[in-house]
Amino acid sequence: MAVKDAELPYLRRCVELAAEALESGDEPFGSVLVAGDGTVLAEDHNRVASGDRTRHPEFELARWAAARMPPAERAAATVYTSGEHCPMCAAAHAWVGLGRIVYVASSAQLTAWLGELGVPAPPVRALPVSEVAPGVTVDGPVPELAEEVGRLHRRFHRGRD
Repeated sequence: MAVKDAELPYLRRCVELAAEALESGDEPFGSVLVAGDGTVLAEDHNRVASGDRTRHPEFELARWAAARMPPAERAAATVYTSGEHCPMCAAAHAWVGLGRIVYVASSAQLTAWLGELGVPAPPVRALPVSEVAPGVTVDGPVPELAEEVGRLHRRFHRGRD
């Protein structure tokens, strides 16, 4: 399934949340959990600046869904996100039984941007969601928004120099 025009507002909100994370001194990632009927249920942005590197929005939304949604509703939900899930978040998504993932920028794009900036590789290898959670439907990247996400990452990492 391709990304539909009606889904772009959710993705734009993810980019806004990523910008909010950046403004608060955190890495620019943002995510929105949307029910099968289109209702926004929860949203979050990165909170790893606290020192807890597991505070990714995708992981937080998976935990939120597990605590508040029955399995059938989780399976019908979609997680929209500024960046493709890392392996930790992809695993959490699959274990909780959430539905589709739609991301703006891929892990490959992020890896390339960080490489161009000379950012050291993270301790966990970036893998496509499909390699970690092969049963999850995944759509992305979204070219019309991906460069904006790239600019946020460039601002974050150049600001740390």
